[in-house]
Amino acid sequence: MSDIKTKVQKMDPNVTARDIAGMAGRASNIYEALAIISKRARQLQVDLKDELKTKLEEFEVVSDTIEEIHENKEQIEISKFYERLPNPALIATHEFLNSELTWREREERQPEIED
Repeated sequence: MSDIKTKVQKMDPNVTARDIAGMAGRASNIYEALAIISKRARQLQVDLKDELKTKLEEFEVVSDTIEEIHENKEQIEISKFYERLPNPALIATHEFLNSELTWREREERQPEIED
């Protein structure tokens, strides 16, 4: 991941209206544009989730009793940081509209006809 966190910190985390015709113009149609954006959003979601999980595992304390709850200020700050990041769908839409994504179309396979 090309340090997506620093790039998106300045992004507005709120949903805004988008020009559908402009989105469709970047791909062959609006459905393809949405498919590209949704695939990128899934990639971002998985990457951010894995990264957060890895960072929080550093603070994990193995305990035999359930009653023990340790609050770690660093752990709370890390969680809050990730919560403030824009939604992966918003990040993917921003990347798509700013021509930061590249994609390739799959070759269409010809149906095989059996005799």
